Parts: sequence; C-alpha cells; structure tokens
Amino acid sequence: MPSSRIHLLVFCLLGLVVLAGAMAEEPAPKQPTKTNRLAQETSPYLLLHAHNPVDWYPWGNEALERAKKENKPIFLSVGYSSCHWCHVMERESFLDPEIAKLLNENFICIKVDREERPDIDTIYMTAVQTYLQLTTGRRGGGWPMTVFLTPEGNPFFGGTYFPARDGDREGMTGFLTLSSKVSEMWKKEPVKLGDDATTLARFIKDQLEGPKLLLAVVLDTKLTTSVEKGLAAQFDERYGGFGFDEIEWQRPKFPEPSNLQFLLEIVKKTPASESRAMLVHTLDRMAMGGIYDHVGGGFHRYSVDRMWRIPHFEKMLYDNGQLLTVYSEAYALTGDENYQRIARETAEFMLREMRDTSGGFYAALDAETEGVEGKFYRWDKAEVEKLLTKEEFELYSAVYGLSRAPNFEETFYVIQLRDTLVDIAKTREITVEKLVNDLRPIHAKLLAARNARKRPLTDTKILAGENGLAITGLATAGKLLKEPRYTEAAATAATLVLSKMTAPEGRLFRTYSGEKAKLNAYLSDYSMLVEGLLALHEATGEQRWLDEAIKLTDQQVELFHDVPRGGFYFTSKDHESLLARVKETVDSAMPAGNSVAAVNLVKLVKITGKNEYLKLAEGAIQSAAGQMQENPTVSPRLATALLAWQSMAASGDPSAPGAVPKKAETK
Repeated sequence: MPSSRIHLLVFCLLGLVVLAGAMAEEPAPKQPTKTNRLAQETSPYLLLHAHNPVDWYPWGNEALERAKKENKPIFLSVGYSSCHWCHVMERESFLDPEIAKLLNENFICIKVDREERPDIDTIYMTAVQTYLQLTTGRRGGGWPMTVFLTPEGNPFFGGTYFPARDGDREGMTGFLTLSSKVSEMWKKEPVKLGDDATTLARFIKDQLEGPKLLLAVVLDTKLTTSVEKGLAAQFDERYGGFGFDEIEWQRPKFPEPSNLQFLLEIVKKTPASESRAMLVHTLDRMAMGGIYDHVGGGFHRYSVDRMWRIPHFEKMLYDNGQLLTVYSEAYALTGDENYQRIARETAEFMLREMRDTSGGFYAALDAETEGVEGKFYRWDKAEVEKLLTKEEFELYSAVYGLSRAPNFEETFYVIQLRDTLVDIAKTREITVEKLVNDLRPIHAKLLAARNARKRPLTDTKILAGENGLAITGLATAGKLLKEPRYTEAAATAATLVLSKMTAPEGRLFRTYSGEKAKLNAYLSDYSMLVEGLLALHEATGEQRWLDEAIKLTDQQVELFHDVPRGGFYFTSKDHESLLARVKETVDSAMPAGNSVAAVNLVKLVKITGKNEYLKLAEGAIQSAAGQMQENPTVSPRLATALLAWQSMAASGDPSAPGAVPKKAETK
C-alpha cells in the first residue's frame, strides 16, 4: 500500500469527499473567442474545449516535455462527450477567466477524451480510486476525472467533479481553492511530493500489471458454476439486474450485458436452470422501465434507481450494440415476441440516430440539451395530450401511467410501462399484438414531436471496438429476426472500418472522425471487431468476413500477446510507455478485451481447426482464472469462453483440448 506519508498528504491537501449528484445548475456562460491547441483535434469532446481560456494540450510529447522543462505539475482532466457533469465542470470552471489564469500560470493542462484514450483513463482512474479509498474508505470514481501529476506523469492527487468555488455546492471544496493549494504545495515541497507520487505510481503499476507469475487453475465446471452462483447471490429478485444492496439502496443499476450473455449460454445448455429466471426477469423489467426509450427505441446508459425507472439519459453505442445481441438471442431462445420488438426498435434507433452517412456508427448521444439533463427525453402531460386524439391519450395514459403523479423532477414524465404489456392487454381484454399495434402510431407522433426539439449533442467519432459491438448486434439480429437490412448495415459498417480505419500494412486504428483515422487500436478494438466479423460470417456465410477475422486475430496475437503468462495486454508492444501496461480482464459496461478474444479464439478453433488458437484461448482464460476463483462475477464474459472450451473438451470434438485438430481449410 502507499506510505502513511501519502495518506497524510491526501488529507493535508483537502480532507474532503468528492461526490456528484443531481444538483441545480448555473446558466451557461458566454463562450469566449480564444482558441487553444484542442482546435487541431478530431474528437468532438476535445473540440468542445477548443475555445476555453484554459491553455489545453492534448495528451502527447509536447505537453509532457514542457512540463519537465519548466518543472510544472500537470493538471489532467479526463471526460467524454455524453458526460453531463463533464459539461457542468467546463461551464463552471474551465470557462472562468480567474480559474483559467491560475491553471495557465501554474500547471501544464491536458484534456483527454476517455473514449479515445482508455489506456490513460484506466491508469489514472485507478489513482483516483486509491485516493478516494484513502480519504473515505470506499473506492469511488467517475467523470469528469480530475488528477494532478508530477512532470513525469506520476499522480499525487485525484478526484472527480469539483464546483468552481467554495460554497457553490454544499460541503464541497471549490476547484479554485483546490488548484491553489496544489500549486502552493508543489512550490514549497516538490521533492517530497515527487517522492510520494513515485511511491504511489509503483503501487498502481503493481496493482494493474498483476503478479509476474500465475499459478495454473483447473479449468473445470466448478469455475463456471461459481459464476452462476455468484450472479444468483447478487440478483435482485424483485426488479431484476444485479448488485442491489439493502444498505446502498441508492446505487445506480447498469444493464451489465456481459452478465446477460453468460446467462444466455447457461440457458442454452440447461433450459430449466435458475439462470433462465434471472435472465428473463431482468430483460422484462429493463424493457418496462425508463432506462428503455419507449418512444424512440434503444437503451440509456443506466438507471439511477433500483427499479430501472429514471435513467442517466446518455445513450452509448456499446450498450445498444450488446443489448441488441442479447434481446435477439433471447427471442430466439424463448420465442417471446416482446424481445423481438425490443430488438427491432433498438436496431431501428441505431440506424436512425447513431449511423454516419459512411455507414459507421457514432459513439454516443449526450445526456443533456441546453445544459439540462434529460430535457430531450422528458414529457409534459399537457404536451402529450395535445399531440394525441382523445382516444389515443386515454390509451397511452393508461398504459404508461400518465394518470399518476409526474415521476421526474415533480413536473415531467419519463415514459415507462406501469405493468407488462401482457398484463395490460389482459386487463383491456385485447391481444398483446393489438395493443402493440395500437401504440405504434402514438409513438410515431411522439417521436416526430421529439425530433422537432433541439437535439442533444452527438459524439460523431467512430470507434473501432464499439463498432465491432454494433456489427455483432446487427448481424445477430439480421440472422435471428430474419431482417436483411440489419445484416446489410452490419456489413457496411465492417467495410467502413476495414477500409477507412486500417493502415496500408493492415494495422487497425482506434478512432475515425472528420475523415481522419488516428491512434493505434487497443486489444478491445481488435477483439470486438473480430467478434463482429465472425458474426457477419455466421449470418451471411461469406468467406471474406472469416478471412478478415483471421487476419486481424493473427495481428492481435503479434501485437498484444503476453508470451510468458498467456492472455493479451490492452496496449500493443510498440505503444508509448505509460505508468503500467495493463492486462484487462474485468468485464464492466463493455467486456474486457481478453474476454472477447478468448470467445473469438474458441470459435476460430471450431471453424479452422487450428490448434494454436486453442492454446491461445486457454492462455487467455487461464490468465484470469485465479481472479475468477476469488471473485467469480468479475469476468462473466470470459466464463462464456470457458463454457465453450469445456464443451469442446467434453464432446469428443476433434478440435477439443488435447486432440489433434484437422488441417484448416480456409483461403
């Protein structure tokens, strides 16, 4: 652990708890005309800050070398375009001339888009979580991320959102006070601060890189059974989903698609298992709640409550791509027409609102409009009544609870079902099909009215990995729902990524924006794109998608493989040197690169019979097996790879572990 001196330093700096909640906002200040270095970037998030009076740099040698040359600490701010509180902190602090002057004179200021640079985000978020654990006893974190670094890049203080000044938010230290204290401390004791930061950097490196030697774990059914039991222990039996805690009952609830995909695989093997009840109940409750956009389709990022009622309003491509896969497969597995409806509406939303003219898919839609969170999605009862006929309003009010008190900010409604469509149809003595058909033109009217509103910001950058998830979702939906348009959209997106986001020698890029591809891709980009290409191959039978998947997989092995320990690093072997070279094995909102890579490799073994893929898959699973033993639910997507690996071993398949596979028959 960090030294006690670091512990004391943190309290000396602030002695505060960093929390962000649903707080009232100030009107947005007038945008200044000054332009900084971010004006040369392609990230929509960075471009939002291009006219701040803060002298921002993007992450790179220019900023890091200047910090060393002038011996100035670095102020690192990390966020993303659909982050509501990132926008709040910009309006309150980064447009403030007094704060900008203090930052410019005393720090080298770097702004990072976490979606462009997840490597930097992971490292310094770990630092922030360490600070919060030291000061509050809990591992918090979030965005905007606020970190102060030595000129060498070692963190010595971190937090999340700060108001501009003391007293702006009750109980919170102002950013002006914070940055002044950090500057004073650096000028008084730079050596001591640097030594403490070096100690903390070593701790973070050890934490992220893991043990040098890994003990082999038996990859038997006990591991996958423990994952299933672990999810059952965390399951919210009343409202579905995972992680509800009677003590921390106000914690947000996320869809966690990796959990759902693991449950799908269990149900395929054991239809009557407990996993089926967990899967179905969660999918049903999510589809009822406000986390699902009943007017326009698609899912918001998470719910701020246990019941899935009120969302945090941003919409992410990675959520919708994964959930499109889940609901499509759940429909194929159960025959539940409601799952087909949700899948189709989600696909239509993606094609309508997240698709670029080039065929690629945008990263995200913002949570706020005109500085107000959820303004685009909320409804006033009188507005709905005005848009509909009397009969339509009567039906809609009964189905979606508009006859009850407003459910959002005491004035507005977030549209959500008051009961399942099956039960509502039964009460009204009609079929579910008729009910859905009666609601469809009503939603069309509401969608048209909503589209006339000022839209939230769209983050128009195209990310390779997230597009891989969208390609998987659309290809899967196209096949299972028998909808060729979805398969064609998946193929168009794949063609875009392979043609515009690939260097002449075949190297994949992370991001594409403003007709420019940049940044070497990460493990997650490779593995998620390969997953999408394999889904396209399965949906179409076309050899070219398999050939591209194999080519990228071989390149992934060359660039990311941890030869002595197995598995894959998040960054390539020629990536810039950072505090740590991370091996990502925890499935969160997006599955870990190692998890998806392992699933892909098992699939490729079955398709090609190549024994080297089998060994690589086993190594990727083994690299996180110890972690799964200690905490079974942290890598559910990796557990799906283990299920497939075990199935091969038990089936007598000639490609099973230990067998001699057939010669590959690919182009």
